[in-house]
Amino acid sequence: MKLKFNKNYLVLAHSLFLIELAIAFIIKTGFIRYTFGDYLVVILLYAIIRGCSSLSVRASAFVVLFIAYGIELLQLTPFLTYFNLQNSFTASLIFGNTFHFSDLLAYTLGIISVLLVEALIIKSENKQNIRLWNQ
Repeated sequence: MKLKFNKNYLVLAHSLFLIELAIAFIIKTGFIRYTFGDYLVVILLYAIIRGCSSLSVRASAFVVLFIAYGIELLQLTPFLTYFNLQNSFTASLIFGNTFHFSDLLAYTLGIISVLLVEALIIKSENKQNIRLWNQ
């Protein structure tokens, strides 16, 4: 894996980060805060990885899903207490406090959305290349 910057992915990551901050600090409960925020966070992580590395679409999606599932499964343990972070707002915000199966579903749907959009982009680029080749 090489360090490779992609401006489009980094702009997307920055935009999603600002949206996530707004959700975290403005919306305190409900679907947007819990489920949609989890859906967006995997897209944010994907954009960061694609914006800073040469990993493929599939590899990036797999890494993000692995990280998201890992953090969610850690919530089954008192791991914040192990590191004396149970009272830290930031740690609780980043790592969460409780395991929810619906979070795993939101992460999965986020990555599926990413893969679908990437497939559409690749298909569109291939059509443009064929048109240019035939001219």
